[in-house]
Amino acid sequence: MHPNRKFHIDDREEMAAVVREAGFGTFVVPTAAGLRAVHVPVLLDGERLLFHVSKRNEVHAALLGGCDILFVANGPHAYVSPDWYGLDDRVPTWSYVAVELNGRAQPLAEEELVRLLDAMSADREARLAPKNPWTREQMTPGRFDGLVKAITGFALEIGAWRGTRKIDQDKPAEVRARLAAALASQGEGEMAALISPSPARVRGPA
Repeated sequence: MHPNRKFHIDDREEMAAVVREAGFGTFVVPTAAGLRAVHVPVLLDGERLLFHVSKRNEVHAALLGGCDILFVANGPHAYVSPDWYGLDDRVPTWSYVAVELNGRAQPLAEEELVRLLDAMSADREARLAPKNPWTREQMTPGRFDGLVKAITGFALEIGAWRGTRKIDQDKPAEVRARLAAALASQGEGEMAALISPSPARVRGPA
């Protein structure tokens, strides 16, 4: 997390929105072989973060043991050139939004895992409208049950939330407008909209 408090996100719902929108992130897990990372889809359920991993994954045994873990969700991010500021003595930087969660992992019962898988696919399929949503009923009978046996569901009981929004919010409006225009011209529309003091005026390439 960025050490400067002016970039911290203090609002819990704003942090939750970053996690929900990303729907994916990285867990850092202490294993017998040292720290390992696993990259997985997630679903936020109040103060629990639900996910699943393969039983063959190196982190699986550690997670079953109920270890403390760290999760990171990355929101929009983009490189910012010092030339875009219109200010002296600037250096290259990176604007970004990220949320970190700490907590202890607990395994889910199989019926909870199945509900999680259904909820995850329903959430993401809904974002593809007007496409007809995929459901597991389209699979060959028995195939889904076989795949479920190869994974374990887990819930991270969230003990700490930390968020960072480092998007030059400490700069004057005219500087942020220049940054937004430059980012939009590079195809970084999402970050441009965040940085801009007037998002409706941001224009990307025609």
